[in-house]
Amino acid sequence: MGRGRVEMKRIENKINRQVTFSKRRNGLLKKAYELSVLCDAEVALIVFSSRGKLYEFGSVGLYLVGILKGCVFYPKNWCQEVAKLKAKYESLVRTNRHLLGEDIGEMGVKQLQALERQLEAALTATRQRKTQVMMEEMEDLRKKERQLGDINKQLKIKFEAGGHAFKSFQDFWPNSAASMMAGDPNNSKFPVQPSHPDSVDRNTEPFLQIGFQQHYYVQGEGSSVPKSNVACETNFVQDWVL
Repeated sequence: MGRGRVEMKRIENKINRQVTFSKRRNGLLKKAYELSVLCDAEVALIVFSSRGKLYEFGSVGLYLVGILKGCVFYPKNWCQEVAKLKAKYESLVRTNRHLLGEDIGEMGVKQLQALERQLEAALTATRQRKTQVMMEEMEDLRKKERQLGDINKQLKIKFEAGGHAFKSFQDFWPNSAASMMAGDPNNSKFPVQPSHPDSVDRNTEPFLQIGFQQHYYVQGEGSSVPKSNVACETNFVQDWVL
């Protein structure tokens, strides 16, 4: 029969708990040894019993105490580290104030000379960087200028092509207008109808004579309509009186 599944909870019986601890401790130590040998790993195992007894295991040539010292900082080490960082911070703040021209009254000649050299080096580096940035900006402006010049050339070509067409239209328009004003039917598409002095007068009115006489029109001055012969063109009775 197989072993039953062990319920994972604290064993209340002290004897059974001690027996289980001994068995599992030996098995854990055996597994740690096998792991260190088979996998060539550095293994450190520490076990404390319920009574405070220590059981440990370490690989060959491995000292457990050295590993713990390398991984754990003592409180005194933390205090030393904090003191170092605080001193470094104060030094940086003081140097920054000196670079700004503050708190330099207590500085000696050598310290002032060193500060001057630092400022000169910083000023030289700043000027070099400024010159580099200005050159880069000028190069960008030159590129934009060349691009705008190319665009201007293209627009000029298009404008000249359109200007020729407009000039041709301008040359055609005055001739056409002059022809229209002169009424020349050969040079204009819209000739003006000439006026003739011999045309029929619009003010001419008809005259009716009663007595079966032939109706005729009174010829106006300058009219080209011939006069009608009244005597030969009628056979009506002429002695009719109203």
